[in-house]
Formats: sequence, C-alpha cells, structure tokens
Amino acid sequence: MKTKWKINPAQSDVLLQSRHNTIGYLAGNSNTFAGYVDFDGNEVEDASVAFSMGNSLKTNRRESAKNYMQLLDLFNNDEVPVLSFESTSFQKINKNINFFKGNLTIKDVTRVVELQAEYIDSDTYNGNKKVAFEITGNINRQDFGLMNSNMSTNNGFAIGKDIQFIANFEFSI
Repeated sequence: MKTKWKINPAQSDVLLQSRHNTIGYLAGNSNTFAGYVDFDGNEVEDASVAFSMGNSLKTNRRESAKNYMQLLDLFNNDEVPVLSFESTSFQKINKNINFFKGNLTIKDVTRVVELQAEYIDSDTYNGNKKVAFEITGNINRQDFGLMNSNMSTNNGFAIGKDIQFIANFEFSI
C-alpha cells in the first residue's frame, strides 16, 4: 500500500539557474512549495511525485539587482504556481539513482520532461517519519516560451537556452 508523504517547505528548496554571458549564471531559489511523494514503505519502487513552486523566486544577495530582474523576466513571478511537475513514470537504476518522467508546466505550457531523483535517506525524528530526495534536470526554456532566441539578450546580457533545476525536498508523514 502506497503512503503519501507531504513536502516540508521549511526543509526544502529549489535552485533555478541559467547561463548568462556564457561564463556566469543567473540564479534564483524558492522555498514556497506544495507537493507529495507516494511510495511503499522505504522502497522507492514505482514512486510517484508531484510538486508546485510558488511565486517567491529570490536571488542570492551577492547577485546584482540586474541579474534578479533577468531571472524574473524568464518566469512570470506573478503567476501561482511558477512551475509544477507531476510524474507519469518512475525508473529505478540503483539505490540512489532514479528517473521521474512527467508533465512539467511553466507559464501554462506543459511538456514531458525527465528528471533525475537521488533518494537521500529516510529517518524518524520526534516520532515523524521523513524522507529526502534531490531532484535535478535541465529544462529547455524555449520549450516553455521563456524568451524566444537561442541566446536572448536582456539588459545587455546573453541568456542560455537551458535552465538547470536543482531541488532538495524533504517529505514527511
């Protein structure tokens, strides 16, 4: 029997980054989420996952305000959710390497993507069961209408076509 584990936003974060000027990165993160993972016991076989990210993209303080505005230009930060994912299949390669294939939606555009999921560990703390995953993938921003050209310019900076997605999620029951 599958158990639904809810995402713990206080212990989770997502980093989105895209190259700019071919050598640097525009980056932003969020810790506003909703979502779950379903699996049997501590086995991730046939797991399913769904999550959505709220509209709280922020950048590291070290980055300039210009970089922050460029990142927000890629996403409509006024929309809720900014992005969402729901898995349609799961493939276990070994204990820690797994792949989720599913529907990713950004700006009302849905595409099938494959994300790598590393099962970190499960634990019980103060009577609460917890499980952690790191989910990563590259997203072609053009597939979602996030600017149109291969290397779009924005305020004089070139922006690469791929967005790296790195999520560290803690789920609990």
